[in-house]
Amino acid sequence: MSKILIRGARVLGGEAQDVLIDGETIAQVGTGLPADGATTVIEAEGRILLPGLVDLHTHLREPGREDSETVLTGTKAAAVGGFTAVHAMANTFPVADTAGVVEQVWRLGKESGYCDVQPVGAVTVGLEGKHLAELGAMHDSAAAVRVFSDDGKCVDDAVIMRRALEYVKAFDGVIAQHAQEPRLTEGAQMNEGIVSAELGLGGWPAVAEESIIARDVLLAAHVGSRVHICHLSTAGSVELVRWAKSKGWNVTAEVTPHHLLLTDELVRSYNPVYKVNPPLRTEADVRALREALADGTIDCVATDHAPHPHEDKDCEWAAAAMGMVGLETALSVVQETMVETGLLDWAGVADRMSFRPARIGRLDGHGRPVSAGEPANLTLVDPAYRGAVDPAGFASRSRNTPYEGRELPGRVTHTFLRGRATVVDGNLA
Repeated sequence: MSKILIRGARVLGGEAQDVLIDGETIAQVGTGLPADGATTVIEAEGRILLPGLVDLHTHLREPGREDSETVLTGTKAAAVGGFTAVHAMANTFPVADTAGVVEQVWRLGKESGYCDVQPVGAVTVGLEGKHLAELGAMHDSAAAVRVFSDDGKCVDDAVIMRRALEYVKAFDGVIAQHAQEPRLTEGAQMNEGIVSAELGLGGWPAVAEESIIARDVLLAAHVGSRVHICHLSTAGSVELVRWAKSKGWNVTAEVTPHHLLLTDELVRSYNPVYKVNPPLRTEADVRALREALADGTIDCVATDHAPHPHEDKDCEWAAAAMGMVGLETALSVVQETMVETGLLDWAGVADRMSFRPARIGRLDGHGRPVSAGEPANLTLVDPAYRGAVDPAGFASRSRNTPYEGRELPGRVTHTFLRGRATVVDGNLA
């Protein structure tokens, strides 16, 4: 592997510096670094150099739904979006509730070579919420699972949730909760509010999310374990997490890019591309989420990348699957909602999209400083770029993006996984 010199990039948005990659690691960071004839030079004036992005919440669908995504296509999409590591959710077919299935996903990630794949294990057998899955066996497997989630479904039984929190405490694991009280969301189609009333669609009340979060932060405090709140979406949820953190409890939370930008007003089009779980909320919720991400109440951005084939989304609203793809547009949405609004600088983006998610997932080798001796997991961004989103060019197998035709800022020009370029000039290497 030849040396690579990234010349003149603004590291974490700061002063322009040169970064020399030698093999799998960063060899030097400074100014005026020389390049010999064997060194590939990337002129990066005006670009932002970030640590490789880390996603705590990705649906790669394999095994079982390869018509919507595979580990290979999903990791290609991740690389294009600037990610060097993703956590693959457990709602596959079969469910990732055994050591055998999580090891299969982990090995497929190793074979893909576009980014590291860390499987998330199911909390309960078959995601059915009745019996704990093989948490210890999944942790002790080659995949070394530390994050467990029934995402797509809520662990709504308080006794099961308590037992899961107690179990993972032994190896510093974390339960990532999909906060949705099922009885309060039966038949729900969108956020409960003025728009749902006008459209005649079943309402999804904020309290369905907030009641589970309130219960689970109390359980985590009681047990002394770690709980992570998936795709937090309401202003009330923000206040609950803020309160829990003020108590010193071990609670973390994520927000998706789409909940930072889109509102339930878009559902007036009845376009199923806007159907997602949790649903798009109000403008007031969006403001609260942005402010909470800025002040650190919400720890990180996670894509909840949820690919679906054309036939599952191009149908009437009630029958459509819930979810949006997000890996290839996440950084652009964060730039628009957080950087260009002045709520975060690029160092803050690195913190919320790399440092913190890697720390929550206890992911070795990722979320590291851009400094000598560290693994060369890096993302180079052109912040001046603006362009319309064209899903026809996605690396993902699915096209269910809410941003088609929308102009977004920023473009990942290069992604490096342990010194190897997976994306060059915006294209897969």
